[in-house]
Formats: sequence, C-alpha cells, structure tokens
Amino acid sequence: MTTLGEKAVALAQDLIRCASVTPRDEGALQVLIEPLEKARFTCDRLTFSEEGTPDVDNLVARLGDGPPHLCFAGHTDVVPPGDKALWTHPPFAAEIADGVLYGRGASDMKGAIACFVTAALDYSKSKGREIEGTISLLITGDEEGPSINGTPKVLRWMEQKGLKPDHCIVGEPSNSTKLGEAIKIGRRGSLNGRLTVTGQQGHVAIPHLAANPIKGLVQALAKLYDTPLDYGSAHFSPSNLEVTSIDVGNPATNVIPASAEARFNIRFNDRQRPDGLHTLLQEEITQALAGMELSFKIDFEPPGQAFFTEPGPLDALLSEAVSEITGLTPTLSTDGGTSDARHIKDYCPVVEFGLTTETIHKADENVKISDLEQLTAIYRRFIERYFDNFAGAPDGR
Repeated sequence: MTTLGEKAVALAQDLIRCASVTPRDEGALQVLIEPLEKARFTCDRLTFSEEGTPDVDNLVARLGDGPPHLCFAGHTDVVPPGDKALWTHPPFAAEIADGVLYGRGASDMKGAIACFVTAALDYSKSKGREIEGTISLLITGDEEGPSINGTPKVLRWMEQKGLKPDHCIVGEPSNSTKLGEAIKIGRRGSLNGRLTVTGQQGHVAIPHLAANPIKGLVQALAKLYDTPLDYGSAHFSPSNLEVTSIDVGNPATNVIPASAEARFNIRFNDRQRPDGLHTLLQEEITQALAGMELSFKIDFEPPGQAFFTEPGPLDALLSEAVSEITGLTPTLSTDGGTSDARHIKDYCPVVEFGLTTETIHKADENVKISDLEQLTAIYRRFIERYFDNFAGAPDGR
C-alpha cells in the first residue's frame, strides 16, 4: 500500500472509532481539525441551533484565498448501528480483517472524508506555499438527521464570509458495486405525504347509512398508481410514487370506520416541483372520489429537493482522474436518494463521488482497503487537475 493510502486508512479508523450517531459528534471533528491545523488550514467549528431540533457541530476548514475555490463536502454523523449482535466486528472498533475495514460509517461516509482530507493535505504539502486558489472542507454532523443545523446554515455562513465555492464534490457513496462506476450529477427529490379520507361511520349491515372511507382511499390510491407522474427526462428516470403504509385503526369487524389514511413517498425528477405535485395529487384524488360522499386532505412534509448539475468541466475532470486510477469510465448517474448536494446546488456546481453503496446502513458496514487507497489517489489526482485547469480564470470557472 502507498503511504498516502496508509494515511487515509488510519484517519478513517480514527473517525469510525468516534460513535458519532446523529446528532452527536463524539470527537469526530477534532480528529480532522488536528492534522488540518498542522497543515495551515484555518478551521472554524460552527455550532448551529434551532428551536425543536438538536444543536449540531460543523466544520469549515480552508487553505488559500480567492478563486478557484474547490470544496469537498461530507458528514461525520452516522446512523445507529442497530442490534450489535448482528455485527461480526464491533461497529465502532474500526477493525481490519482480510483487507476490509469494518465499522459504522466506513462507506457512508467517514471513509471518503478520510480520503479527501488526506488528498487535500498531500496537495497542500506538495506546493510548499500558499496554493493558487482555495481548498475548503465542509463537514457536517446533521446529514443523517433533519439537515437543518448542518449544511444549509454552513453554506449561508460561508457566503456571508465571502467563502462561496466555485465547485464542490460531495463524498457520498456513488458506486453500486465497484469504485469508479459512476459519478452522480443529480439525485431525485423526495416528498412525503399523508392522505386522509373521511366518510361516515356506521354499521356494516346497513352500509347505505354510512360512507366507507376505505373504499375511497383504495380508489384514490389506485388512480395515483395508474397515472404516471411523468416519463422521465434526459438525465432522470420517471418520477415515482410509492404507498408506504395504510392505516385505519379500526378494532371492530362490524363497524365502518369514519376515516382511513395512507402515507406515501414520491421520488421526483427535474421535471417536477413540490408545489406542482401538490396540485397534481389534489386534482387526481378529487377525480377519483367524484360522486362519493367523502372528503379528503393531504398533509405534506417539507420536501427533499432534487439537484442536477449539467455535465461540464467538473465531472469531466473527475472522470479523467477516475479513469487514470481505476481504468474505468464512470457513467453520469442521477439515481439514489437525497443528499446534502441538494443544498449545495444553490451555490455552485456540485457532483457526488465516493465509495460503494453495498453495505451502507447495514450491520457489518465495510469498505475495502484497496478502495480507500484508490479513492484517495483519485481525489489527489483530481485536485491537481482542477487547479491546473481553473487557476488564473477570472471567476474561478
């Protein structure tokens, strides 16, 4: 293994040993701050609060000044390990066995953070002086949580300080099975809703004196399933609605209930907007229940916005680095769930590239040591290419 790879693995182990289940930090940010400050990075530890949500610790580390400004973004918070009896290696021990590093966050995404921090440190060391531009690291502890006191507020702080990036790479796991398969240039948005249909309670033996909301709920859901939201776009698959639960709460077998509800999730592409989906569902359900003595309402949760970055120099330079290190030509993908890139897209072009998704959020989450080594090399080569390409440009682009 290369020296650079060894450093990334050691840093990943130190991060995994911090049991930073959302929203706790448990020392994870300090693990990063120590080597960054030694390498002349300015580190700002930012704690944000909001009523009804937990306080969250975040970190902005930066080296250099002015354009071009390259930002690497990620999160040190992790999901709970679940039943520890299901783990063959303790979730926060960071054990290595047969060339594999085990632990919660190994792939999602402490491993990638260790790789891009190591690559940034090596690049800064190689210059022996201030770099021509800026490298920054945006690290939050709130990605697996409500994402309120993390990346959105850090970005606003960065903009107020004149630290708005020109380009950003988020180190989320982007490959299904093999490092180098895909770069994510977008992700679908996510919209959760609850449909409640209200009728008239009554006796099952005299249904004409009641109005069964279950019949209306089933009819409404059938229409939603039968009516495509769209047929996809140039870079996205079709938007999709899935019912996730149906609840009546009726313990009696001889009573028609007064109401019934269903919860659903829509993963939507760049052809849709949350407000447009609100209107569409209202119209479809109104049609489905026409002529029935029923009423309905839909309650929506705040959406997870979609993001999309037009293919351009950012993904092209990253693709070159990936191909050079792995021999693969990555596809430009938009599948998967939401991420903090949905916030970053409002500030600069952003793509995602990290480890594989095979074991994320599972017991025995793990990453191959060879993948950590290769990912560090990819990030390192990309940084070099980025500043060679953009340094000297008037606006850093």
